[in-house]
Amino acid sequence: MIIGIDIGGSTTKITGFQENRIVSPLLVRATDPISSLYGAFGKFLNQNQLQLDDISFIMVTGVGSSYVKEPIFGISTGRVEEFYSIGMGGLFLSKLSNAVIVSMGTGTAFVKAESGKATHLGGTGIGGGTLLGLSNRMLNIRHFDDLVAMALEGDLTNVDLSIRDISSDLITGLPPETTASNFGKISDLASKPDIALGIINLVFQTIGVLSIFAARTAGTSDIVLTGNLTHVPQASVVFDGLKKLYSVNFHMPEHAEYATALGAAIAHASGGTYTIL
Repeated sequence: MIIGIDIGGSTTKITGFQENRIVSPLLVRATDPISSLYGAFGKFLNQNQLQLDDISFIMVTGVGSSYVKEPIFGISTGRVEEFYSIGMGGLFLSKLSNAVIVSMGTGTAFVKAESGKATHLGGTGIGGGTLLGLSNRMLNIRHFDDLVAMALEGDLTNVDLSIRDISSDLITGLPPETTASNFGKISDLASKPDIALGIINLVFQTIGVLSIFAARTAGTSDIVLTGNLTHVPQASVVFDGLKKLYSVNFHMPEHAEYATALGAAIAHASGGTYTIL
């Protein structure tokens, strides 16, 4: 079995890759990258009743992988570039051969991926960090799950300005409910759930529209969404709306949050380029 590990700023994700399939992906949270790496690895072995001899190779990626200087537990270990991992993991999970892969984490990265090749198109600082930062300052909500739960009762018409609010005429290509300005209609009557939903809508609409621009640049209509933010229930509503508006295909495959860790393992299995530690 090959192990892929994505060491992020606040979470570490790990998955096995064997016989061309993903095996038992899991996530651990820790502030120290090395602690989270070894914690994730130990947890993975324990949950799957594996021994060190069962692991043929370990591949690390992500911002925290720069702290890994030597083989893990004496097992052959390599480091692979994060954007390549994002691209290969996104393609594998979506079963596509050419797409823009969007990695939604603390910030967001856009990668054009095709068989064996990944190109970083750019990124934005809008992401999960934006969600938590705004909710902290505006709502005194510091936990991700609390923000998502609060937003379930929200009403965007109390926060966002829509096309119907500024024009009585039908505008070709822009349905009346299309957002004209995020938070452009907020008043003193807006409730905390309204604001929570407005924050989530702002973040996902920004990511969605930028991913559409990236897809147009890359010459594809397929966009694969990956990363922790794929678990936000309101996300699918936003992306469904953008899909209808811009005629693109958003894909949110199973295990999307583990795409980068999986892509790291695939880099070794497919003979991709990486550095041996």
